[in-house]
Amino acid sequence: MTPRRVALTGLGSISAYYLAAIEADPGWQLAALCDVDPAALRPHRDRVPCFTDHREMLAAARPDALVVAVPNHVHAPVCQDALRAGVPVCVEKPLARTLDEGREVAALARTTGTPLFTAFHRRYNEPVLRLCERLPAPEALASVRVRYLERIEDHIGSDTWYLDPERCGGGCVADNGPNAFDVVRLLLGEVTVTRSAIARDAHGVDRQAVVELRARRGRATARVELDWSRPGETKDVEVRLTDGTVLGADMLGLHPGFKASLWHEYAGILDAFAAAIETGTPPGSGADAVADGGLAALELVAAAYACEEPLDGAAPDTEGAGAR
Repeated sequence: MTPRRVALTGLGSISAYYLAAIEADPGWQLAALCDVDPAALRPHRDRVPCFTDHREMLAAARPDALVVAVPNHVHAPVCQDALRAGVPVCVEKPLARTLDEGREVAALARTTGTPLFTAFHRRYNEPVLRLCERLPAPEALASVRVRYLERIEDHIGSDTWYLDPERCGGGCVADNGPNAFDVVRLLLGEVTVTRSAIARDAHGVDRQAVVELRARRGRATARVELDWSRPGETKDVEVRLTDGTVLGADMLGLHPGFKASLWHEYAGILDAFAAAIETGTPPGSGADAVADGGLAALELVAAAYACEEPLDGAAPDTEGAGAR
């Protein structure tokens, strides 16, 4: 089988996981790289065509697919340029900086008939997948709790745009929220935000949040706890069944090294992206999954901000979190 030629734009902190997954998968071939910073491209110039403008890259390299790993505020324009060129897109979560931008991107994907795939890497996390295999029918689920607790400065390297609400789209709710909300949707189906308590720092960045949700079908509820100021790192899921049974998944448990779980998760993303290209739509899609959950996650982010109330600076409950 001839490998698909994939280009990658954005060489920030997450790009290493994509590059490793591409190199390890014979179904993919790296066709080109793009970053606005020439220094970021320098280590790669001897082995692959490099560009500082994604439009020039699309025209010159003519890739079969594009991975978008640029800062959140340029997700939408880069995706739109690729979709207009008929190039299937895998975009890092969130799909776009705002819900309106996300709707425009999703509409363009539908109009052009070009696959648009949002990368939610926790869908491919081994402990999460094992938890899903153990779960009974959805009506037997009483509640779900997802925790995303970390000190964001330990994770972003030189990508300081995470701490700029104009470029990030917000703070922990805008950036970690989509992954946590997607795990909730994976377990409960479509959900609605019922309450959102948020604590912001002096710069207006939401650093902590507790978002409560309920399933649109059945009586199950969910609680998402986000923290960008918590020393160490905790990413886990707890599911309570109607009979009182408690099941859980430590997303970091099988890969205890710093960010070590991401290597296998991003391999899973590329597999799912390939399937999306093969079928023309993302796997597991419903009637409005042109962005494979990307738009749904943005809707939950927008809803959480819309009903925001103060968290009074109190951190989410971290008792027994087992941070590393």
